[in-house]
Amino acid sequence: MGSVAPWLYPQGGVLVRLLQLPMVSATRQVLQETYSSTKQTHPLICTVCGVYERGARKAGSLAVWTIQPAIHRLETHISAVDVLACKGLDRLEERIPALQYPPDKVGGALICTPTHFIVSVFFSLPL
Repeated sequence: MGSVAPWLYPQGGVLVRLLQLPMVSATRQVLQETYSSTKQTHPLICTVCGVYERGARKAGSLAVWTIQPAIHRLETHISAVDVLACKGLDRLEERIPALQYPPDKVGGALICTPTHFIVSVFFSLPL
């Protein structure tokens, strides 16, 4: 992102912040590892993936080159949307603290919560 238009994505931009959320970061890492290991399973898969990667890079470069004039004209609007999106993300992070937790902690909490509820209901029943 930074090499495309550094002025468009400041250090605290919403896309950067989303990518830094532990759950998103962990998911991205798992996908990257899965892609890399899949690519190494067979030479044909590696070749196909390489062709895809080069094509995606060229298409991305062409898209950036084509859209650059519009981005320059809409820079203030894009910045305003980014600020609003950051404020929305701030609210989400305040209301959903689990967004800041690593995936294993969130998964453990999801497993423990129903168990805790069932145990508390069981012990509250009259015998």
